[in-house]
Amino acid sequence: MDAPGTQLYLISPLDVGGDFPARLENALKAGEGLATAFQLRVKGVDQHQAAALAEPLQAICAAYECAFIVNDSMALAKRIKADGVHLGQDDGDPKDAREALGRDAQIGVTCNASRHLAMEAGEAGADYVAFGAFYPSTTKDKGPDAERPTPDLIAWWTQLFEIPAVAIGGITPGNCAPLIEAGADFLAVSGAVWNADEVQAVKDFVKVIRKG
Repeated sequence: MDAPGTQLYLISPLDVGGDFPARLENALKAGEGLATAFQLRVKGVDQHQAAALAEPLQAICAAYECAFIVNDSMALAKRIKADGVHLGQDDGDPKDAREALGRDAQIGVTCNASRHLAMEAGEAGADYVAFGAFYPSTTKDKGPDAERPTPDLIAWWTQLFEIPAVAIGGITPGNCAPLIEAGADFLAVSGAVWNADEVQAVKDFVKVIRKG
């Protein structure tokens, strides 16, 4: 996850069965090399079921040279030999994830709107930090009272640190330009892609990224 410029980081919907593998392949193909990370985010299934759901998606990601990241679970990431794991603030320590998954694993940490949490994550060995939700989001919102970061946070981080910054939360082709201009290394997107025509949505993101 160290490609130059802004990249797309696709986050799965909760339902990744049915025709979702085909939709993922459509999205990665439409990304023209800019969709370089995918996060499997499933809830309410056991590890065996999650591993079965992951298998076809992991193969598609490998074919498109897209990093396959598991949300929350170090155990699942280790079991399926994922490229990495994304940890929320309550999902474990990056140092433990590094020990479990090895030195080549990509370890990301949710840092909300906090500079302090991001610096702590960096010191603990995170490969990227995720800030958000920048906009109202059904996936990553912390409620109406949660502090919402601004693009200035991305700009501050990227000017001082080499660890990539991921922007997340309600990001669409129509509102992502300030985040790109601020220097976001990745735009993490979910609903804007999967609740729409995934091919057109990804093409719209690519157009804005390349324009920026």
